[in-house]
Amino acid sequence: MEEGQAQIDIWNYVFGFTSMAVVKCAIELGIPDVLENPMTLSELSSALGCSPSALYRIMRFLIHCGIFKETTNDRTDQIESIVYTQTPLSRLLMRNGANSMTDLLLLESSPVMLAPWHRLSARALANGTSSFQAANGEELWRYAEENPAHSKLIDDGMACMARITVPAILDNHPEIFEGITSLVDVGGGNGTALSILVKSCPWIRGINFDLPHVVSVCPHYDGVEHVGGNMFECVPKADAAFLMRVLHDWNDEECIHILKKCKEAIPTDTGKVIIVEAVVGEEEADKYKHVHLYLDMIMMAHTGTGKERTRKEWEYVLNGAGFNRYNIKHFKSFHSVIEAYL
Repeated sequence: MEEGQAQIDIWNYVFGFTSMAVVKCAIELGIPDVLENPMTLSELSSALGCSPSALYRIMRFLIHCGIFKETTNDRTDQIESIVYTQTPLSRLLMRNGANSMTDLLLLESSPVMLAPWHRLSARALANGTSSFQAANGEELWRYAEENPAHSKLIDDGMACMARITVPAILDNHPEIFEGITSLVDVGGGNGTALSILVKSCPWIRGINFDLPHVVSVCPHYDGVEHVGGNMFECVPKADAAFLMRVLHDWNDEECIHILKKCKEAIPTDTGKVIIVEAVVGEEEADKYKHVHLYLDMIMMAHTGTGKERTRKEWEYVLNGAGFNRYNIKHFKSFHSVIEAYL
């Protein structure tokens, strides 16, 4: 029985790349955006300018994956009796959808980000090097600095995650931001996360802090000041520091160094650091365990020393930086919020 199941399951690994590739194809063709109203194959192919036969096969695959669904009408033609419709999953692939995941998928499926997966063993070897560097010649952040198009892909992908994560934090734990009049978003990318926070909490003055080449192309947001710099050297002063999906890019010693710079930037008596990251192995987030494990492998492929951390590993980093009190708050996400106090 087990051997028979293994013969079936192995094909998921042999052809596992297919799902990402076909979903990316659907985004590039614009299928999720065009399919606002139910359409037959001929209507959809006409709207997209696609070959009906190729589109039929693509849609058959995506329906099997649960991306789209089909219903039938009363037409006698077998193909034209099929009507394609949206699902909650396909709406996440609309370019301008409220909770669109398109930019993140386009980032992770880009040639630059896929190439390191072919060098994953390089990271695992005792004398191995970064998989990203082995594939692309430089570490991720230096590569992004020298390639503006890829830097934008990263910023857009992180903004995509911020548009989903930040409102969820505000809905579940608005108390986190009470009493804070100024907030520095360390590694804040194009400022999307901070713009959402400031709009919902207008009493907060936001400082979006990232590398100079990142903030130089940031859009203007009311209540947000963009500041360029290096978090390993100095962090702008504020009531609290906010780090979302930043520390997982670095090893423990580097995280401790970054957190010490954040500690220098906040008031000794009232300051805190707000960390939004995965906490691996937490029961409350158990349904996202597969996401945590995916992300840990992504960190191995895309960074030199980054990783996802357990509660004990976070405690080690926080204590090492001089934060003696912390609490972890869960919400409807694979992320958790860690509030760290002096």
